[in-house]
Amino acid sequence: MKILVTGGAGFIGSAVIRHIIFNTADSVVNLDKLTYAGNLESVAEAAQSERYVFERVDICDRDQLDRVLREHRPDTVMHLAAESHVDRSISGPSEFIQTNIIGTYTLLEAARHYWRGLDDERKANFRFHHISTDEVYGDLEAPEGLFIETTPYQPSSPYSASKASSDHLVRAWNRTYSLPTLITNCSNNYGPYHFPEKLIPLIILNALEGKPLPVYGKGNQIRDWLYVEDHARALYKVATDGMIGETYNIGGHNEKQNIEVVHALCALLDELCPDSTHRPHASLITYVQDRPGHDQRYAIDASKIQRELGWVPEETFETGIRKTVEWYLNNTEWVAHVKSGSYQQWIDKNYSDRSSQT
Repeated sequence: MKILVTGGAGFIGSAVIRHIIFNTADSVVNLDKLTYAGNLESVAEAAQSERYVFERVDICDRDQLDRVLREHRPDTVMHLAAESHVDRSISGPSEFIQTNIIGTYTLLEAARHYWRGLDDERKANFRFHHISTDEVYGDLEAPEGLFIETTPYQPSSPYSASKASSDHLVRAWNRTYSLPTLITNCSNNYGPYHFPEKLIPLIILNALEGKPLPVYGKGNQIRDWLYVEDHARALYKVATDGMIGETYNIGGHNEKQNIEVVHALCALLDELCPDSTHRPHASLITYVQDRPGHDQRYAIDASKIQRELGWVPEETFETGIRKTVEWYLNNTEWVAHVKSGSYQQWIDKNYSDRSSQT
């Protein structure tokens, strides 16, 4: 197959591309706008394959989407392009509305137009896979219970509201226009190549520099943690074997309080960095005012994807978090490049005068 991956320079999108290139015979078209969190270094090794092509395109640009679909003729679209940071959505919701809602609508329309023009065989095999989040379900206030695929939507933040809206659009395009769509909703991802604004990489990098480790409120918010490479395997499985019109929840079976995650990271850094002058790293933990509308608990029931598609996570939290810390310790050049802003300067210099690069 040829798979168009939107947001392929992002954290999860790059993991999907690496999985496809290194573990399948399929081809990839990486379509990414290259905003601040997009990083082509995350797919540098995969990009050496003759089965990889990159297009610098905004999903809100219908003309460019039409061109990419017409030129590359993908068999499947995996839509991961999104603004995804809750804090940023609270301080600046406009970009989240534009990218996550308007962008998804524009991509759906481009895909629908493209799909309608395919021959009968290719039309029957085409898939539009929309990747979303468990945050659309809102807050599980009780200590028990899990999100299932039919849990009502109750988003709490501008980010989760924008993703809920995009989910509804995808379902509407399936119901109204018969566009062959699938949706997945995942729990919190972590792992290599994670942009440093998110909890786990932020804690790792701050601890290494002896900076405060900010924890919202008391740190008792509960999240289900999913190793990103496990997620990439699940997404490919859904895109290739999932049933049209269905939703699949993807979780790691790893519920942890945020403060537990922070303490686990500190313990690993104490072990792996015995010469650090900042040991014990837990002494850097600093409790800060909780963010507005902060959901208390997310927890995924991933039994449907296990039952119907045979996917289960390979990593426990303990194995995955150790791999993650070790990756950051072994990839200081990637970290320095991203944190210095030099990567974005390179992008601006090399891509300012053209919309695509192959």
